[in-house]
Amino acid sequence: MDLKLGGRKALVTASTGGIGFAIAGRLAAEGASVIVNGRSVETVNSACRQISSDWPQAVVEGLVADNGSAEGCRATISEYPEVDILVNNLGIYEVSDFFATSDSQWQRLFDVNVLSGVRLSRHYLKGMLEGGEGRIVFISSESAVNPAPEMAHYSATKLMELSVARSLAELTKGTGVTVNSVLPGSTRTAGVQKFIRDVFPDLDYSAAETRFMAENRPTSLIGRLIHPEEVAALVAFVCSPLSSGINGACLRVDGGLIRSAV
Repeated sequence: MDLKLGGRKALVTASTGGIGFAIAGRLAAEGASVIVNGRSVETVNSACRQISSDWPQAVVEGLVADNGSAEGCRATISEYPEVDILVNNLGIYEVSDFFATSDSQWQRLFDVNVLSGVRLSRHYLKGMLEGGEGRIVFISSESAVNPAPEMAHYSATKLMELSVARSLAELTKGTGVTVNSVLPGSTRTAGVQKFIRDVFPDLDYSAAETRFMAENRPTSLIGRLIHPEEVAALVAFVCSPLSSGINGACLRVDGGLIRSAV
């Protein structure tokens, strides 16, 4: 399927690894010019090289900026004043007992997970509305609607992203701009794989993941972690002109983890 993304410029925050890297690669493979973002020159250059190797026709540019800060967002906007597609993928998580989680921990996750998308969207959405078209996608999490008690602060920020995205979608009425959220389930990123290995150190990885899903994600209908490429496939479609009828939506890539018909 041709997603008709040729000629579109896309910014994917935190795209040197994990879900963000998969999204950047898929958008580049579909013909978009992709801005790969990370906090270090080394990781950004490495990600750009890998995408170019995987997709020789890809057009990729590197952006070193910490979009979890106001200064970083200003640097991003200064270097790239206009984009056609913004994927707010930047996010951090941590396991923390609710009673021991400090105000500063709550504030840090709010600054990175929520304000990064708010700051960038506040700038780029205005240009998209003026031009009459564009795409903004917030990468949230199944934890937004299935909150984890061991990550109350993370779950809260992921729910806030859904609210922000829907509020911004309301501003797009009558235009060709859309704002949507994508909710991945537990995804097989390097960090999650390490976590599973640490939890079950006596098992090989395949057996450890199977046990993790059975004990910690028992409602999953596929019985495994989501692959980053599966998330990227949906995001690429949502970023394309073919998704023009989807706006203000929360789209799940959770393998049936969330027990809800809507």
